[in-house]
Amino acid sequence: MTATDALGPHLLERRLLFVTGKGGVGKTTVAAALGWLGAAKGLRTLVCEVDAKGNLADSYECGEIGFRPKPVTDGLWAMAMDTEESLKEYLRLQMRVPLVARIGPLARSLDFVASAAPGVKEILTVGKLCYEVREGRWDLIVVDAPATGHVVGLLAAPQAIRELVKVGRVREQTEWIVQILSDADITGAVIVTAPEEMPVNEALELAGRIADETTVDLAAVVVNKVLPELFGRAEEECFETLASSGRLEAALGPAAASVVSGARLAVRLRRTRAAHLGRLRRELPAGPELLYLPYLFTRDHGLRSTTTVAESLSAELGF
Repeated sequence: MTATDALGPHLLERRLLFVTGKGGVGKTTVAAALGWLGAAKGLRTLVCEVDAKGNLADSYECGEIGFRPKPVTDGLWAMAMDTEESLKEYLRLQMRVPLVARIGPLARSLDFVASAAPGVKEILTVGKLCYEVREGRWDLIVVDAPATGHVVGLLAAPQAIRELVKVGRVREQTEWIVQILSDADITGAVIVTAPEEMPVNEALELAGRIADETTVDLAAVVVNKVLPELFGRAEEECFETLASSGRLEAALGPAAASVVSGARLAVRLRRTRAAHLGRLRRELPAGPELLYLPYLFTRDHGLRSTTTVAESLSAELGF
């Protein structure tokens, strides 16, 4: 077994990636960037927005997206999951219901059925994504998945339904869905976090829940918004000396205080975040790739940000 074998398949060698994380850490941007990178590497790539709070269309600046995949650039398509449309497609392809007119009343009762049987919307979402993998239409599918509080329910739904339903077509279909989700060569989860206390806490908790409650392999943890080291010890000592001697104020006037405060804040943030990063590295289970993305000192969404993050991911992945 080689080192690569021990670490599992390369992130972009998998065909289905669920990107999740605490709200505000850059989950959608990372999902969009992974899709952009996959297409740039020659993979026929689909990025699917499942999270209702996501903003995938803005990440690509491609206009509104819907259930039908929309071309974004060469080799890249984007879509938004719609469970009602997924139900219609399922009934047409799997149950051979021929007429949309007959499907309509069933689709309109989806909310009622989902309320009566938890897991229905999740299985329609995961089933659609696994169906696309099974059909082989895409080399890579990146899912902008729900945030940490909801993604485990999404990933565990097929397993739960398979345990409840012992025979019949639904059982057969959950079998191959679970097989695709459980195959680490095909499917992986990607947790996006930030070097701050709460995001790191949630990332570690989620990593444990994915291992304990689902059959999906944790492929990678992406630490977003990592601050560069602007000042080392020598520079810190230098500006403290200048501030205490009064020479900085003499040279800059009243603005000197703001400059020193800004420098101290940069040092403090860097050190605090380094401690959270250290804890993440210590407590994260062995196996997933740990990737770092720099803090962008510009607007953090839009096509420019997506391509910048894709370039950073490419460097982290060794391309």
